Amino acid sequence: MKAIRKIIDNVKPTFSKGGKLSFLHSSFDAFETFLFVPDTVTRKGAHIRDSIDLKRTMTMVIIALMPALLFGMWNTGYQHNLSVGADLEFWPTFFYGFFKVLPIVIVSYAVGLGIEFAAAQIRGHEVNEGYLVTGMLIPLIMPVDLPLWMLALSVAFAVIIGKEVFGGTGMNIWNPALLARAFAFFAYPSFMSGDKVWIAGLSKGEGVIDGFSGATPLANAQAGLDIPSFSDMFIGIIPGSIGETSTLAILIGAALLLFTGIASWKIMFSVFAGGLLTGLLLNALAPEGSYMAVPAWNHLVMGGFAFGAVFMATDPVTGSQTERGKWYYGALIGVMAVIIRVFNPGYPEGMMLSILLLNTFAPLIDYIVVQGGIKRRLERAVIK
Repeated sequence: MKAIRKIIDNVKPTFSKGGKLSFLHSSFDAFETFLFVPDTVTRKGAHIRDSIDLKRTMTMVIIALMPALLFGMWNTGYQHNLSVGADLEFWPTFFYGFFKVLPIVIVSYAVGLGIEFAAAQIRGHEVNEGYLVTGMLIPLIMPVDLPLWMLALSVAFAVIIGKEVFGGTGMNIWNPALLARAFAFFAYPSFMSGDKVWIAGLSKGEGVIDGFSGATPLANAQAGLDIPSFSDMFIGIIPGSIGETSTLAILIGAALLLFTGIASWKIMFSVFAGGLLTGLLLNALAPEGSYMAVPAWNHLVMGGFAFGAVFMATDPVTGSQTERGKWYYGALIGVMAVIIRVFNPGYPEGMMLSILLLNTFAPLIDYIVVQGGIKRRLERAVIK
């Protein structure tokens, strides 16, 4: 690393103010801070600092996403081999999924970071690390058979319209990864729903064996058909988006985020609690054989519920900021996700729209909480 540090120090004047390539300072600074801790320090005023900066926070979230990514790669190969009746040995299965998922990750980062770098150069700002996480989240919430050009358009829409127009990292009001999924869902619905988009090669009919269905548990539940067992859905050996199927892998990532203090346990817990309580209420009122009768705990392991609760709802930029507001924000996400699933056949997932809706109302929730606190203080005040 010392040799790399020396090379960077030697070429740094070229990219600094007055250098021949000073117009590329933002791009150079992005690569330097990616490799090394920034050498800038606070010189004025009183400030309190800890060891956690944006780069370390983003890095920790990416590490927490690894279990879901690796399991998603294996499950991609597993579902494909199952559909064609091929051998299910671990390593061939994993590497099939690896080479199917890798191009999706590459396109996500190439397009998203390309736009981020261009925006930073145009504005003369630093390149923020926010897209390091978004670039990984987007592939994990997409079907494996989504054409790469559709993915690229979805990423471009999310970064430009959902993020850069608001001022970049920390200024956006909606989760960019969910905006990418929403764009793909509404622009290309046939590639984001149905039974054929979740299994690699199924849409092309690559020797699929008779009787195999690529339907997700949500699709079966909506159609009134049998759904997989709770254990299968919890482990994740089911069709679905790349990183959303395994609740077990997601909870491993959640444990890391909670241990490091990166994510809010209040939001996570309240999302699961809101979804479970809503499901229990619907179970109590359900006609026999209806979608309302699906056991409440199954909602927590179907579709993107767990992934959304752990990695999307806890986004510190688009979620509630007040401690009390986090409870309301998370609970409403869980409630709305289950309600949308059960009562709106056009949107079987529910979690995507629920989080985007509560992203919109998060500032209002915080405003109500703050104003409520002010009102209570005024009522306690003694006027002499």
